[in-house]
Amino acid sequence: MNTIAGTIDRPLTHDPQKQAPMKPSTSEPSGSAIEDVTTTGATDSRQNRTREMQLIPEAMARAHMHERLQEAERNRQAVRLAAAQRMQRRAERASLRARRALAMAVMH
Repeated sequence: MNTIAGTIDRPLTHDPQKQAPMKPSTSEPSGSAIEDVTTTGATDSRQNRTREMQLIPEAMARAHMHERLQEAERNRQAVRLAAAQRMQRRAERASLRARRALAMAVMH
């Protein structure tokens, strides 16, 4: 059996239940340590960051769909505008033909 005690860098075992419990320091009175709030804040921020990272693909898909919907709406407007312009030209030609026919009828 090995009687040499382990060190922090090289513990005898990596199983936390078989390691010796940490003894409180005698040079520092018990209860004097300030509760570390930054670690809980860091954990929360890390969890939020992880949650945000998991939601990035969803946000990207939503942005992509929004962009595609806007593009489709612009295409629909362009098609409607082109159709309206075609109808306007057709109406103008029909109006011109009607005026010519009227003028021809009046002249004869």
